[in-house]
Amino acid sequence: MHLAAPVAPIAPHPLLLFLLGMLVLLTTAKLLGRLGERFGLPSVVGELVTGMLLGPSLLGHLAPAVSNWLLPTQPAEQIHLLDAVGQLAVLLLVGVTGTHLDTRILRRQGRTAATVSLFGLLLPLGLGIALGFVLPGSLLGSGNSSRWVFALFIGVAMCVTAIPVIAKTLTDMRLLHRNIGQLTLAAGMVDDAVGWLLLSVVSAAATVGVTAGIVSLSVGYLIGFVALAGTVGRVAVRKLMDLAARRPEPGPAVGMAVIILLAFGAATQSLGMEPVFGAFVGGILIAQSRSAQPKLAPLRTVVLSVLAPLFLATAGLRMDLTALWHPTTAWAALALLALAIVGKFVGAYTGARVSKLSRWEGLALGAGMNSRGVIEVIVALTGLRLGVLNTATYTMVVLVAIVTSVMAPPLLRLSMRRVARTEDERLRLLDHEDWLGHRLSTEDTPRSTPDIVRREAA
Repeated sequence: MHLAAPVAPIAPHPLLLFLLGMLVLLTTAKLLGRLGERFGLPSVVGELVTGMLLGPSLLGHLAPAVSNWLLPTQPAEQIHLLDAVGQLAVLLLVGVTGTHLDTRILRRQGRTAATVSLFGLLLPLGLGIALGFVLPGSLLGSGNSSRWVFALFIGVAMCVTAIPVIAKTLTDMRLLHRNIGQLTLAAGMVDDAVGWLLLSVVSAAATVGVTAGIVSLSVGYLIGFVALAGTVGRVAVRKLMDLAARRPEPGPAVGMAVIILLAFGAATQSLGMEPVFGAFVGGILIAQSRSAQPKLAPLRTVVLSVLAPLFLATAGLRMDLTALWHPTTAWAALALLALAIVGKFVGAYTGARVSKLSRWEGLALGAGMNSRGVIEVIVALTGLRLGVLNTATYTMVVLVAIVTSVMAPPLLRLSMRRVARTEDERLRLLDHEDWLGHRLSTEDTPRSTPDIVRREAA
């Protein structure tokens, strides 16, 4: 009987490059994040630009030797190490976001969230599919997929919303406790659920083709997962978190929360959906344990301050802006960007107005839902991996993700100044500060909405 040889540990030089790569990415992301804040933007903007500056678009173009040494793509295992850190980061970021979602507003405004999501999905999806049929053939990938599969991929890329980037933006801008912030997350969750379904169908079309059985199976998996999570999963997660929260130190609760998020992410990944959707659902269920919330402050601090910047920095490493130098490609990129913005913004705004929300609430929802961020990057990476997209098309799609994420903060700030605060928002803010460990002393605790306004301004 021959025993299998033990797996060799990572060699010293690749380990050094991995550590240096993470050091440079995190340091640059934090510096650019602070720079963005100086210009009135949330740190997520600078963190998203980091990968673009350190990747082929700038550093790889100006100093290819330095770029290839610091962030090598060959052997593939080297870049996969950074990808693995990014995947863990995005799972925890989305999970932490889910813990902040107030399920009470979901019950009260579920119809509004569904309406906003529906309008915000259909219009950009239709525009994207139409654009995919008229884009130059040079933008199609090298795979064997047809033009209509390419058009479907463009449509899916234009209709998704990025919960991680929205969550980071709302957190940075101190808007996560606002009703519009909660409604944006709820509508984004519906968007993502439909987006994962569409992505799985289009991915199947690019490989084995679309059949009624494949579509039915994807829908069945989605419905079954949500139903199981809302019944058995809800009870099990709450009991596990309450049990972990009995210990006085935060370690057991933090560890249990991470285990639950990984388990839910693995569950959706095994069903053909993206793991971030499962992590988000897991975070919502974790929020049902009120006793565990204050003990999760250390996890939120590490995720928001370290892991999230790392993930956002790695998102742009595969894009190459030099691929857009050709005039035809540049015009195609502008058309894609314009239709993506108009479709998502107008769709979400229309859904808000149909739901009897005010004009400024509609503008805020449009601005929030327009932020594509990492989810669009995931769609683009899938298309690149399957050969449906090439490097130029991938860069175009990621550029939409970055531009729309940059647009969101100023538009949110402009519109939210004109949306009145409510007592529910005041109480929710106190809850969030409890969870983050920022609760003021009793005598400093704000008692009224004006107090909240003054405190947020400070």
